[in-house]
Amino acid sequence: MKKIAVFASGNGSNFQVIAEQFPVEFVFSDHRDAFVLERANQLRVKSYAFELKEFENKADYEAALVELLQEHQIDLVCLAGYMKIVGSTLLSAYEGRIINIHPAYLPEFPGAHGIEDAWQAGVEQSGVTIHWVDSGVDTGKIIQQVRVPRLAEDTLESFEARIHEAEYRLYLEVLDSLGVDRK
Repeated sequence: MKKIAVFASGNGSNFQVIAEQFPVEFVFSDHRDAFVLERANQLRVKSYAFELKEFENKADYEAALVELLQEHQIDLVCLAGYMKIVGSTLLSAYEGRIINIHPAYLPEFPGAHGIEDAWQAGVEQSGVTIHWVDSGVDTGKIIQQVRVPRLAEDTLESFEARIHEAEYRLYLEVLDSLGVDRK
């Protein structure tokens, strides 16, 4: 059975969807006050949190992450709203075992503001992408994508809500396709 960990920086809605369907070994947040930690507590999922500023440098921060992943024998890391770029320390230890969800149809609108960038560009559709993490920003090999149309009556908020709904469905499909056992 593949053991998964989820990394998240904020609200944790993708984490919750995953944890309700799949056994998550632990959730990690790079913010000690992130709501994802409360979600983990409610779902009885082990959680850890520490921040980059608590370490000398990013390499030491990521070395602590690698130690945590190895201690729990994690097979797959699922980034779900984890707002840090994966650096060389973590990538060298877990390359080919880290996936990320991005709220746009890559290569369109990479970076931290995919939904807002698509909205501002006035596109007729955007989407959701799940990809393998590499050394670039949202440049890894695409696993699966889905398009989300922008409707005439959409506001930024309704467009964003429909993109998040697509994220929840897509993450479950991808984890199934990667052979992760459901609960």
